[in-house]
Amino acid sequence: MATRSLYSMFSEHHSLEEPTVNDKDIDEFRRAISDAKPLKHEKRIPETRPKPKPRARFSRADEREVLNESLQDDIDTIEHGYGAALRFHRPSVGRRTMRKLARGGFSVQDELDLHGMTVGEAKQRLADFIDYSLMQGNLCVRIVHGKGLGSGERGPVLKSAVNRWLRKWDSVLAFVSTRQVDGGTGAIYVLLQKI
Repeated sequence: MATRSLYSMFSEHHSLEEPTVNDKDIDEFRRAISDAKPLKHEKRIPETRPKPKPRARFSRADEREVLNESLQDDIDTIEHGYGAALRFHRPSVGRRTMRKLARGGFSVQDELDLHGMTVGEAKQRLADFIDYSLMQGNLCVRIVHGKGLGSGERGPVLKSAVNRWLRKWDSVLAFVSTRQVDGGTGAIYVLLQKI
């Protein structure tokens, strides 16, 4: 009710053309707000808290050390543990071809089993096998390197070595771990370049 009367008084006595406020207006305003109570003051957290000083998490020496370690070996070689699948392809090999290779869609024309060989023996045998397969015109071969379960803490020695070697040979277009029925992560399908 007080609000309505204040509104009606304001609209009766004031217009946009008359911007001045007189003593009667001030008295009416004071009477209208006379029963208003002030808000209680609450303790509040200051709006601007001091920000903590930034701290460097790594020193430049630590960053350099991490960078040097990361550049020492091929990341794909580092990441391949016991159960990890191997996968590699040259830029000229498309996704469809890789998918077909991974699904066992190419006819395996020859196979080499490296189980029980030393790294030196395996490298020579693998190089000879790839050369022979190329001369025979084989497009897809399977290489059984094993999962490395007998290698102990060293991890899969032959698996890692085969992964490194095949990436370096230009005649190898792509390779991928085989389907479970063909050896799973203990063997790979290798796609060879036609000569």
